[in-house]
Amino acid sequence: MDVFRTENGPVRGRRVADGDVVAVLGVPYAAPPFGAARFREPLPPEPWREVRECTRFGPVAPQSAELPGAPAWSPGDEDVLTLNVWAPADASALPVLVWIHGGAYTFGSSAQPDFDGTVLAREGRMVVVTVNYRLGFEGFGHVPPDSGTGTGRVPDNRGLLDQIAALRWVRENIGAFGGDPENVTVAGQSAGATSAACLMVMDRAKGLFRRVIAHSAAGPCFSAGLARAITAKVAAAAGVPATAGALAAASPKTLVTASDDVVDAYRHDPASGHLHYDPVIYGPVVDGDILPAEPLAALAAGAAADVDLLVCHTTQEYWLMDAVGSSTKITTWEGLERFAADFGLPDGLVAGYRGLMPDAPVPDVHLAVFGDLLFAEYSSRLAESQARAGGRAYLSRFDRRRTGPGGGEVLAWHCADVPFAFGNHALPAVEFLIGGPPSPADHRLARSMVAAWAGFATTGTPGWAALDTAGTGPAHVWAPDDAGERQPLPGTRELWRGIGYRPLEA
Repeated sequence: MDVFRTENGPVRGRRVADGDVVAVLGVPYAAPPFGAARFREPLPPEPWREVRECTRFGPVAPQSAELPGAPAWSPGDEDVLTLNVWAPADASALPVLVWIHGGAYTFGSSAQPDFDGTVLAREGRMVVVTVNYRLGFEGFGHVPPDSGTGTGRVPDNRGLLDQIAALRWVRENIGAFGGDPENVTVAGQSAGATSAACLMVMDRAKGLFRRVIAHSAAGPCFSAGLARAITAKVAAAAGVPATAGALAAASPKTLVTASDDVVDAYRHDPASGHLHYDPVIYGPVVDGDILPAEPLAALAAGAAADVDLLVCHTTQEYWLMDAVGSSTKITTWEGLERFAADFGLPDGLVAGYRGLMPDAPVPDVHLAVFGDLLFAEYSSRLAESQARAGGRAYLSRFDRRRTGPGGGEVLAWHCADVPFAFGNHALPAVEFLIGGPPSPADHRLARSMVAAWAGFATTGTPGWAALDTAGTGPAHVWAPDDAGERQPLPGTRELWRGIGYRPLEA
């Protein structure tokens, strides 16, 4: 019962949701990326003959994070390139949604409770796939070739190549689970959303999906120069030469620890430029090969005009990073001006925000600027660029704010939208993200967001108008139906006009 035959071998899952959905967890889509396969493009998994029991999530990729409700990485865990499938028990030719998790390209996994695909599969009538991929140095660190040793070029963006391997697995196998391989939507949030945007413009991913859902895409990507500079620092922290042979000889744990040390050094060095404020030291590298260009520029040039795009961002993105302590505190106007200069922002930007937020303290102005820089503005431009290039694009904003159980304001911060879109907003594990137990209005909001995702994945229409060919049009606002009328801070988009996004430099 509930045995599915994949190209690599048969797998068996388990029934969930009163038997209405089958969950098949921890299915290998590629070989373990260690030993001789380390730092290489993903290789096919070894096939198997006997039925493989797939009732538990696979190991997570090397990382130091331990997230609530999700497994932690342990040195020695190698079979990290696995995926999970949730399918209605009676599925047949249903749309497919493939989820790429976020986590600054450094932490996270498909096993996080808010990514459980049961509700989407049952209520949205689709097959849901969530994917693990290589993170940190294993997935995104630049590995220089060894001169004179015969070691060829090691590919950058190995994490993106893993995602493509997972999409190829979907193309070849999802029909066995009742999914339609010709109707695949790639969805992601934060680093996962930017990964999806990268996949849109990568030749190797062409034809593997029809639509993309990008929540809180973070930009821009890394330049090759920044990737090389980060590798030099990580190698020095690990005590090894910055060569392919030496880096491959260092254990994954050594490179995870060294990466954490580099992040800590940036946090304590105010002279380290943009990396001082919230050091994200890995990301997609614009190498001119695997990733030919920054996604924003490539979409504007029409690189993915045949792909439908649904974009969402939250209205208070960066307040989460402040709450969890990942962001350097800015408490003076002088410090905020230096922050803007370190990111190459024009002199008048901070003054513009001060004018729009006359009663706000310095930290709040800083969080507004940083959130717009990294997420809101970049995400909005992805949708607008796609529409102007002739593609179909939809824009939305998540603005759920209310009074919390303790009397304080519940914020519409980074990640708060994801549990609602998955229909997992009532899980205890997500109460921190959404500010306590959900209200009846929250339940209605979640049903609406699930329906929008399902509608978009099925037909390409989430339920509101697409942006026009000039890249303009109303953005749908996600808020509880008892929240009253509320508009995001007006005037901020105008402050960003003329400010471009280029790959990050060292």
